[in-house]
Amino acid sequence: MTSQISRPIFVLGCPRSGTTLLQQMLHSHRRIAFPSETLFVHTAYAARHRFGDLERAENRRALAEWITRGRHTKFRVLELDAEDVIEEIVHGPPTLGSALATVFRAYARRHGKPRWGDKRPSYFRRVPMLRRMFPDAQFVHLVRDGRDAVSSLMRMPWFSGDIYAAALTWREAVDTGRRLGPRLGPGTFHELRYEDLVADPEYALAKLCAFLDEEYDPEMTRAYEHARRTVPSARKWHLRTHEAPNTRTVGAWRYRLDDWEASLVEHVLASRLLDHGYALSGAPRPAAAHLAKFHRIAAHRWRSRHAHAFLDLLAQAREPNPVVSLVRGPVPLPHHLEEN
Repeated sequence: MTSQISRPIFVLGCPRSGTTLLQQMLHSHRRIAFPSETLFVHTAYAARHRFGDLERAENRRALAEWITRGRHTKFRVLELDAEDVIEEIVHGPPTLGSALATVFRAYARRHGKPRWGDKRPSYFRRVPMLRRMFPDAQFVHLVRDGRDAVSSLMRMPWFSGDIYAAALTWREAVDTGRRLGPRLGPGTFHELRYEDLVADPEYALAKLCAFLDEEYDPEMTRAYEHARRTVPSARKWHLRTHEAPNTRTVGAWRYRLDDWEASLVEHVLASRLLDHGYALSGAPRPAAAHLAKFHRIAAHRWRSRHAHAFLDLLAQAREPNPVVSLVRGPVPLPHHLEEN
C-alpha cells in the first residue's frame, strides 16, 4: 500500500557536523528526495515583502522568476525546467510556502519520490521561519563533537570567522537543539550524533527512519556512490562524502587545534560536550584574556540575535499574505512509479 507520509524534512546543525553526508544518505532512500543546498528558502523569506500581494498572478510570477533565476539562489542544482516550475507556481496557491514547496515537489517528482527535504546547517537559526511555512515539518539535528566541528570549520576557505566565532556557532546550534527537543516533541524533532552515524550507520539510520515513519532502506549506507556523481571534487571540504562512512576524522581536533585553542574550546563548551556524551581531555584552563574575549563576542551575538527576532516580528505584521504552504500530501507520481 502506498504510504501517505509526506511531511517535509529539514536537516540542521553546526556547519562541519556532517550534514552533507546525512543529506546524501537521505536522498539515497527510495522515497525521499533531498537536494544539495539551494539557498532560496531563507533568502526568499527575507525578500518576501518585495513581491507584494501573491493573490495577484503577476506577483507570483515575479517570485517564481526570482527563485528560478535569481543571482543569489542555486535553483540550477535541481536540474529542473525553470519555465515549468514558474508556471506551476503561478497557477498554485498564493503563499510563499506554497511556492517553495512547489519547487521541492517538482524535484521529488523528477526523482520519482513522494517526499522531499532540504538541508542547510544554519537552519538551526531559522526553525521559526520554517515552521511558519511548513508547520507539519520534521527536523533532524546532527551533532558532532564541538572540538572536531570547530577545528574543521576553521580550515574551511569560506569561513571568515575566528576560533571564538566557531565555538559560539557550535554552542548556539546545540543550545537550539536542546530547546527544540522538548518544545517540538519526539514526533517532530530528532537528534543524532555524527560519531554514531559513521560508526554504525545502519543502526543510526534505522532509528532515523523510524522517526520519519519510513522503512529503513539499505541504500542509505551506500550514499557515497551517489555523492561521487553529484558532489563536485572541487568542493574539497565535502570529499569525505565520496567514501563509505568511517571514523577516521573522529578526534582530529587533537592535532588540528593549537594548545590554547583546544583549551579555550573545551572550557567554554565543556558542559554541552558532556551533555552529548563527549569526554573531556582535561585541557588546562584557558588564559583570562581569551575567556574575556569569548564572553564579549557571546554577549554581542545574543543582542544581535534578539534584535533580529524583534525585527522579524515587525516584518510579519506587514505581510500581505500568509506564508504557510497550502501544498500538502505526497508528491503525485506517474502510475508506473507508484508503490503498491
